Formats: sequence, C-alpha cells, structure tokens
Amino acid sequence: MSVAGLHHVQIACPAGSEDLLREFYGGVLGLPEIPKPPVLAARGGVWFRVGPQELHCGVEERFVPARKAHPAIAVTDLDAFAVTLETAGAELTWDDTIPGVRRFHTTDPVGNRVELQEG
Repeated sequence: MSVAGLHHVQIACPAGSEDLLREFYGGVLGLPEIPKPPVLAARGGVWFRVGPQELHCGVEERFVPARKAHPAIAVTDLDAFAVTLETAGAELTWDDTIPGVRRFHTTDPVGNRVELQEG
C-alpha cells in the first residue's frame, strides 16, 4: 500500500461564477477545462487540468473566499505570467520568504488566493 500522488485540489466558488472562473483559469492562465461527469455537472462548478493534476472549482452554497488556503501552480517563466495577470487586472503580491523560490500570490475572480511559483 502506498500513496501514488495528488489527483486534484478543490476550491470553493459561488453559484453562477463558472464563466468568470473559465476566463481566469482557462483564459488568463491557460488551463484546459475538463468536462465534468453529467451527474456532477448538474451541481455547477468547473474543473481544469493543471499538468497531470486537476483543479476543481466546486459550488458552495455559503461561499466564503479562501484567503489563506490556496492552490500553488508551478509555472515556467513566472515573469510572463506576472505580465499576463497584471494586464488582465490582477494584483500580485511577490513573496521572497522561501530562499531560492520565486513566487507571487494573486486572487481569482471570486476572491480565492492563488499562488504561482516558478518551478
């Protein structure tokens, strides 16, 4: 018995925010959308592929944005992502507290914290 890896991370979103999330995660960050199984699609939300893992945005009735907990997305050319996000109107907070790691935090359109890290 062993752990094989991480399959997905789920973040919460409010009902009706799927198009905003598609624009941010799919349009701005370039993550491909994954079709949800029909029984789960009826609940709302949207899923994306992040390398071999997945990011699931699931509708939560009493949604509160995650301001501390967050997905960290490994990218190449962090500076290019910074420009893309700033051009799209996102605010970035650069963080150099981990020696040798380049990263920043931003928020998605519904207020969830998201980290991008060069890796």
